[in-house]
Amino acid sequence: MKALIYAIVLLFTFQFSHAQVQYETFDSQKLNDTREIKVQLPRGYDENTSKSYPLIVVFDGDYMFEIVAGNVDYYSYWEDMPEAIVVGINQIEKRRDDTNYSQSSSLPIDSGAAFFEFVGMELVPHLEKKYRTENFKVAVGHGDTANFINYFMLKPLPLFQAYIAISPDLAPDMATYIPERLKSFETKLFYYLATSTNDVKSIKAKTETLNASIAAVDNKNVLYNFNTFEGPSHYALPAHAIPKALESIFLVFQPISKKEYRETILKLEGSPVTYLLDKYQTIEDLFGIKKQILVNDFKAISAAINKNEQFNYYEELGKLARKQYPETMLGNYYLARFYEETNEPKKAMKTYQTAFMLEEIAGLTKDLMLEKSDEIKADFGY
Repeated sequence: MKALIYAIVLLFTFQFSHAQVQYETFDSQKLNDTREIKVQLPRGYDENTSKSYPLIVVFDGDYMFEIVAGNVDYYSYWEDMPEAIVVGINQIEKRRDDTNYSQSSSLPIDSGAAFFEFVGMELVPHLEKKYRTENFKVAVGHGDTANFINYFMLKPLPLFQAYIAISPDLAPDMATYIPERLKSFETKLFYYLATSTNDVKSIKAKTETLNASIAAVDNKNVLYNFNTFEGPSHYALPAHAIPKALESIFLVFQPISKKEYRETILKLEGSPVTYLLDKYQTIEDLFGIKKQILVNDFKAISAAINKNEQFNYYEELGKLARKQYPETMLGNYYLARFYEETNEPKKAMKTYQTAFMLEEIAGLTKDLMLEKSDEIKADFGY
């Protein structure tokens, strides 16, 4: 119920979003027809001219676009996922033709093959040329289109790096094709699958069979998540599944959580600073985004250093903070803590004094720097 209310609020407030939504009519030679697409650009797209964004392509865009775009705008606002360009393909009255496949091979034929080529050979290249896109692309489908998006994954070089398949109405052989293909991936791929207790019975049964097969795939490059939601119908399911799907795909992008802090960082045998660097390198490797380390993530690592009394790591953390936030006192504060805890009080005092000249940040104030400096002066008589 909470997820449904959340989705309804998103839909209700979407019209007030600062993200830019525009409509385009695309002339397709592959379809020998025109097709309407909806495009949501991130907030600040026009101002941040050097920034590029992941691309999320939403099939069944006539009814799926708004819920995906609203969730993307919301999650990116709170930095739980990167800002992204969201494109919806309107398929009203064309859905059956667009998703046409052979009953013998389960692969696209005729109008389905034309639509497949339209997406891969016309639409996505057009979007990459017109907008500032990163290499990371996500495909979102529901029902028939949740089956269809898998065809792009079957290619030797998949068009998308993440797939959100909600209540897929699978072609006969797809339950075999999908897990077999997932076994062979040598690069990272995200796959999200969902059904519900009130889904169409035949779809639910096939989805559960597919889940069992994918869950048995032993491939660390495949990052897989599955949900069975309690209650929603086939048509209400996207409102529940989209938030969960985005959370699972962009989990590493999110700030360090209390759970990550307790269950992972506090139990590290090595450097928590290396863990922090690896986290942000993974973000860059997966999504093509060089993200500035969040101040709250610095604070989480500092808290772990302090709690575990691994004070030597303050030096490494301070140097990193100086690079990330050079105009602030964050780096100097951590370096001063390092000197203070490793019996170099004079260096600690001078570093606190130097921090006084820099900008305040994250609860670190000029008054605090003077207080820390004066405490050392009083203790050691400098």
